[in-house]
Amino acid sequence: MENLSHQEKVMSFKEWALTIFIASLPLIGLIMVLVWAFDSNTNIHKKNWAKGNLLIMVLGFVLVFFFLFVFGGMALLAGLANN
Repeated sequence: MENLSHQEKVMSFKEWALTIFIASLPLIGLIMVLVWAFDSNTNIHKKNWAKGNLLIMVLGFVLVFFFLFVFGGMALLAGLANN
């Protein structure tokens, strides 16, 4: 069996549970996901998970702001029409 570096080893379910728990914390989670995504010493599986998680976060923020813009604009126009 070939020797795998620390960055290539498969993470245990306990490591994943701790990773997901930390990532779910409001501000600390965002900071840690950024660190895991871009740190060169992070396990490759965790790094890929963090990059995917960041992509989902960015898409979520874009969708939220899009809907706020669209429905906020509609509410503003409806308010102006009533005056």
